Amino acid sequence: MEKFSFELITTDGRARRGRITTPHGIVETPVFMPVGTAGTVKATTPEELIAAGTEIILGNTYHLYLRPGMEVIERAGGLHKFMHWDKPILTDSGGYQVFSLAQAKNSLVKIKEDGVEFRSYKDGSKHMFTPEDVIKYQLTIGSDIMMPLDYCPSAEASHDEIEKAVDITSKWFKKAWGYYADLPVEETEGHALFAIVQGGIHADLRQKSFSELSEYPVAGFSIGGVANAGESKEKQLAALESTLPLLPSNKPRYLMGVGEPEDLLIGIERGVDMFDCVTPTRLGRHGSVWTRKGKINLHNAELKNDFTPIDSTCDCYTCQNYSRAYVAHLIREDEILGARLATLHNLRFLIHLVTDAREAIEKGTFLSYKDSFLKEYKVK
Repeated sequence: MEKFSFELITTDGRARRGRITTPHGIVETPVFMPVGTAGTVKATTPEELIAAGTEIILGNTYHLYLRPGMEVIERAGGLHKFMHWDKPILTDSGGYQVFSLAQAKNSLVKIKEDGVEFRSYKDGSKHMFTPEDVIKYQLTIGSDIMMPLDYCPSAEASHDEIEKAVDITSKWFKKAWGYYADLPVEETEGHALFAIVQGGIHADLRQKSFSELSEYPVAGFSIGGVANAGESKEKQLAALESTLPLLPSNKPRYLMGVGEPEDLLIGIERGVDMFDCVTPTRLGRHGSVWTRKGKINLHNAELKNDFTPIDSTCDCYTCQNYSRAYVAHLIREDEILGARLATLHNLRFLIHLVTDAREAIEKGTFLSYKDSFLKEYKVK
């Protein structure tokens, strides 16, 4: 089995051009990773994802654990076979979902020394996630890159609450790493484990979190707690600026849950390698699409007779074959094809954006590329 590795190819300022090798293929970085929460990137097929330039997707341990369940995935031979996807898969631990869905559904969540007890948002049944279980489940899934169980506090949490979350995350990671490191090499080889740096907007807690996690020879580092509901762009940037300088240059850096075009470029400029977000598929299903000039709402009446592509500079399947008027018509009629075409465009738009960013880093022109894009792109 091919081992996991990361190569830093070149830099342009703090922006990085790299390459991740996994058992299921190579991932060129910077990279945007579409989210396939329940074993599918919503409204797309694997073939369409590949045509859009997708190199790696995400799955979510929490959702896959609840349905279809680990027994089904194990019998299927892992998530790759189950969903007909032969490229790399990164899986989130499900920790964020445990806490965020609990808040949304008023479900009971109990934080314990050995893990988190929660009720399913599907049927109210009681479950327990331990740090060891989360690693075991991701190995069953067959993840190329795994996230450990972490504690994700609310965006409104106090410094003391976030420090408690950092302490719990570190304790849980010690347990996760112990379980992972004690397994036979043949069971873990090719299944890389990252650590997640928490700490909210507080530089001292980010430093504390990294210091405690850097004791372990992890494959990479994730930056958590930046895309929880409620943070302003300024707070997100402050958290990023206090975390990235801590991270080693020879390991990939993953900014979790960030996916607006301007945020990708800001992250790349500061040294982020990997991004994921549900935004492109969620926007597409609701009739919003990105263009070089900014985001547009396909429900707008003026698009009824607009027979130009969504974006004349885009090479996606949607823009090459359909007009704004047609896709807008489908969206207004709640036709499934409308959601699919808008989603395919949004995914390709972000993937194209980071692909161009890679090329600009290689040429040493990233800042001019970023500035040129943002000058034309209208943030709403």
